Amino acid sequence: MVGRVCFDRGMSKPVKVRRLSDHEGRQLQQIVRRGGGRSEKSIVRWRRAMVVMASASGNTVPAIARLVQTSEDRVREMIHRFNDKGMASLDPQWAGGCPRQITTDDEVFIVATATARPETLGQPFTRWSLRKLVGYLADNSSRVVSVGRERLRQILDANDVTFQRTKTWKESNDSDRDAKLDRIEEVIEQYPERCFAFDEFGPLAI
Repeated sequence: MVGRVCFDRGMSKPVKVRRLSDHEGRQLQQIVRRGGGRSEKSIVRWRRAMVVMASASGNTVPAIARLVQTSEDRVREMIHRFNDKGMASLDPQWAGGCPRQITTDDEVFIVATATARPETLGQPFTRWSLRKLVGYLADNSSRVVSVGRERLRQILDANDVTFQRTKTWKESNDSDRDAKLDRIEEVIEQYPERCFAFDEFGPLAI
């Protein structure tokens, strides 16, 4: 399958997200794949990740605004915030309400449990899910921890714990990778009327 990314003439300096690191790319992809969930906080985080991923893929601000059904100014704000603060910009900063306190010892126990094989803890399955882990943490003989799925997901993300490795985000081992990306960005900025043709193996021609 071949895709095309076109850039409008006259757009000398479009607002776009900075170059993502491999780690950021994997995290964003995981958030987008999980979907918005049910809580308002997780929906906000999902939409912001969608904006960043769409911008990193070469989409314009108007196109992204239509995709996530918000204003172009709001999209620009999200992009600028990500460029300044990185992944922390995805989390909504709401002043209202007091979140349930998870102590440092609780977090250590959560991570240790999540990285242990369920069979070693007497569980009749071979892999954790968020639902299963929440249930075990709330009812076990070692340390009872009451935590919601979204808060648990944040703790696991912060400690680089995943239950399923992402397979479609590829890390390049090309020693000239950064130089090639710099050249592509230079061409995009200097020749906005150009189009790039690419497939799963990379650019076909510039």
